[in-house]
Amino acid sequence: MVNPVAAPKRGKKRWIFAALALLLFGFIWYRHAGTGPGTHKPGPQAVGAAKAVSGAMPVVLDELGTVTPTATITVLPQLSGYLTQVAFTEGENVTKGQFLAEIDPRPYQIQLEQYQAALAKDTAALGQAKSDLARYQILARQDSISAQQVSDQTFLVAQDTAATKSDQANIDQARLNLAYCHITSPVAGKVGLRLVDPGNYVTPGSSTGIAVVTTMSPTTVIFSVAQADLAPVLVRLGQGATLTATAYASDDTTRLEKGVLTAVDNQMDTATGMVKLRAKFANTDGALFPNEFVNIHLLVNTLQNATLVPSQAVQTGAPGTYVYVVNADDTVRVQPVTTGPSDGTNTVITKGITPGEVVVTDGVDRLSGGAKVSVAATAAAP
Repeated sequence: MVNPVAAPKRGKKRWIFAALALLLFGFIWYRHAGTGPGTHKPGPQAVGAAKAVSGAMPVVLDELGTVTPTATITVLPQLSGYLTQVAFTEGENVTKGQFLAEIDPRPYQIQLEQYQAALAKDTAALGQAKSDLARYQILARQDSISAQQVSDQTFLVAQDTAATKSDQANIDQARLNLAYCHITSPVAGKVGLRLVDPGNYVTPGSSTGIAVVTTMSPTTVIFSVAQADLAPVLVRLGQGATLTATAYASDDTTRLEKGVLTAVDNQMDTATGMVKLRAKFANTDGALFPNEFVNIHLLVNTLQNATLVPSQAVQTGAPGTYVYVVNADDTVRVQPVTTGPSDGTNTVITKGITPGEVVVTDGVDRLSGGAKVSVAATAAAP
């Protein structure tokens, strides 16, 4: 007996199977039709390109440096006493020998006068001793006095002579002390904040000093270069070349000052493999401030007749470093290259291509070797 409920279910299943089979057939037909002889092939890829050119490329080392004054001097008292006067304004520019401060000179003036009095006394005694010696020598020739008296008087003259020399030395020292009471700037530069106020008792052992004077013009920048970069610098210096160093602000775009390399340290830091260099700058406008961090661009050399391509044309991947070269039939090939210095805009190619060849600069992410391209415009490397 036929179940009236089961018959409609079997019919419904047949319709479902038929629909699935139709979909599968359509998918297979679409895949085969899409790869048939009449299939439309994609057109050439639009790319930007530029010609490799021959030109000059500066070899520049970019390093971080610190502005280091040629002299930073703490003005210390050279004798003890009360500070009676501070004559400078904080932050002002001072000249060498300019009066900065004074220590009470009165005790040292009194001491000078005492030594001068002692010299006068000993000078008078020396004069008397010399006069007596001359008289004794006459009497000795007349056998009126003993030779011992002449000898004793000769000793007294020598003693008084030494006393006057000692007095003169004391006077010179006292005058020097008076000069030390008048404190002056040892160099020309900018004086910092006052480190001690008038009325304080200062001593030569004071570590803080009275003020710090820092030279501003000229100034220097100390920076470090890696071991691998040092050899070209030494070669150029050995040739007698003057290497130009340009200081930039921390943003590495604002130019501050142009100077020259003046010194290379005599040893390398074994921990970092770096060696210190010093560049000197006129700094007449004070753009370089002591202990400021700056970026130094050291021009080591300029390569002439180098093969240059735009830096964006240089790629790195499985083949190593390479560029896409546009062939005469508007296809591209992967060309491995060896690169040299770069200034960010152009890169030197030392091996792989020659001037005049066209390299892809834009659209390289869509390319592969042998791809057909359409070059929008061909320009020379800037």
